Parts: sequence; structure tokens; C-alpha cells
Amino acid sequence: MEKDIRWDNAVAKLEADFGADLDLQSILFIIGLQELGFVKHRINKRQKLEVLHVAVCRLLSDYGFYEFEGYDVDKWPHYKRTQKLPHLKSDDQQKLLKEAVINYLEKV
Repeated sequence: MEKDIRWDNAVAKLEADFGADLDLQSILFIIGLQELGFVKHRINKRQKLEVLHVAVCRLLSDYGFYEFEGYDVDKWPHYKRTQKLPHLKSDDQQKLLKEAVINYLEKV
């Protein structure tokens, strides 16, 4: 129950800055952009997916699943997988990512 309250508080904090109705995917996108440190005016569909991937890798690096390797020539961060991710049902994946988002937001 406490995680639900912490999640609701995290979402409310972000919605105050970015607008209402943020879901997990939009929050991952915001975190991915934060990790990039820059924003292009136009991002194509492939790049949007890459932004989400950056966010997931960054979040799961706190759990030891990924390790930051460095930036490429275009200043995109790269991570390598350090351990295999457990097979999780969709609900459990969302719980893990929500927990990781809460932890991330408490650090920044």
C-alpha cells in the first residue's frame, strides 16, 4: 500500500511540472530525456523508443541489471546488460519499473 502512495506522490510531483495524466510510459520518456541531457526539436518514432530504452536501462542499472558504458559520438548514453532480467508478468514488470521510478525521483 505504501508503494501506491509513493507512486501517486511521484506522479503528482511530475504532473505539477509536466501536466496532468502522466502514465508510466510518459514518465519513462521524461526520465529518458533527462538522462540524455538534451532535447532535439524533432524526435522520430525510432528515437522515441530509444529514449524509453535509455530510461529503462538507467532505472534498472540501480538493480544491477545494466551498467553505464559511456556516451557515443551523438552523446547518447549506452548501457550493457550485466545480468539476465527475470521473466516477469506484465503487472510485475510495471511494479518493478514503478519502484525504480520512485527511487530515481527520490535521488534527483
